[in-house]
Amino acid sequence: MTMRHHALDITLTRALTPAELHRAAHTMPLAATHDATRFLALVRAKTPAKALNRLRHQIGGRLPIDVITTHYPDPHGQILINITFSPAAHAALKAAAEQTRRPPNLFVQDAIYQALARHADQEADRLDRALQHLLAGTTPPYLLAAFGRALTHTTGAAPC
Repeated sequence: MTMRHHALDITLTRALTPAELHRAAHTMPLAATHDATRFLALVRAKTPAKALNRLRHQIGGRLPIDVITTHYPDPHGQILINITFSPAAHAALKAAAEQTRRPPNLFVQDAIYQALARHADQEADRLDRALQHLLAGTTPPYLLAAFGRALTHTTGAAPC
C-alpha cells in the first residue's frame, strides 16, 4: 500500500498566541482560519486513522487540540474523529461502555450517532413548524416563490 496524504481538520480549545502559531507552523505546514482556532493539515500515512494518530503524536502536546477529524468522508460517507479525553472522562466512558458491553470506541461512536440523529430530527421538526407558520399566512405558490428569491439572493449564492 502506498503512502497517501490525508487532509485533517484540527479544532483547538482556544486561539493560539502568535508564538504558538509560529512554533506550530514550523512543526508542519498548517492552514489556519482567521481566528487561529481551526487548522487544516496534510499528513502522509497509509490510512486516515493512522494519519489522525500521527498528527496527534506530532503536534498534540504543542497545541491545545480539542478534536481532529478527517476533512473528507471515506467511501462510506464517514468522517473519522480523534478525541483525547481527560483521565476522569475516559474512566467514566469506560464504565458506561462496560455497562452496555460495548468497547469504549463503539460506545462513543453510538452516542455520537444518536446525538446527530436527535439533532436531525429536532431540526426537521423545527423547520416543519416554521413552514406551517409561514403557510398559515400565505399560499404555497407565494411561499415557494419567496423561497426561490431568498435562495438566489443569499450572499455568496451561485447563480442558477
